[in-house]
Amino acid sequence: MRLYQNQIWRKGETTFRIVRLERLAVEYKEVSDSTPEEGKHHSVTKKEFCRLIKDASLEG
Repeated sequence: MRLYQNQIWRKGETTFRIVRLERLAVEYKEVSDSTPEEGKHHSVTKKEFCRLIKDASLEG
């Protein structure tokens, strides 16, 4: 699986957008369908992010 900056992943009612991608780290924004204006920024390792989006689908 290749990760790119600005990719959008959807898992259930939650959407994850990759804001910044580095060699070993990912910064992403998590947005819920019920409140699309509000979102939380998270910083995790690539391994943690891949586990998070394991059953998610790529948008677009």
